[in-house]
Amino acid sequence: MNSQPKRKPNAREIAARLRDEIAAGTFGPGDRLPGGRAYAKKLGVSLMTVQNAYAQLQEDGLVEGVSGSGTYVRDPAAGEPRPRDSARRLNELQAEVERVSTELAGLVERVQQLERAVGPSA
Repeated sequence: MNSQPKRKPNAREIAARLRDEIAAGTFGPGDRLPGGRAYAKKLGVSLMTVQNAYAQLQEDGLVEGVSGSGTYVRDPAAGEPRPRDSARRLNELQAEVERVSTELAGLVERVQQLERAVGPSA
């Protein structure tokens, strides 16, 4: 039996999960995201955490809040990318940033190894 409590997701992780669901078509244009209070309770997080996740999605241009009604997946105007396509591109961009960061960390390590091999500079 696992005695460690399950870690609660943060706003960034919740936004990523919803972005994945939008990319997969679980939520399409015009669909309402789960109500903040109920979703927070389901995830075991504060309402503020869910609101912050929704704010991130809104900044990404994937959703829009309707005061007193909820948060909805945007229905793009003609010529705009669909939220599903935007979410996929954002996921691809995040993966590329992670790849580049890993590669950069490897290069930093190689430079440090070379500096140690060469010794102190004159």
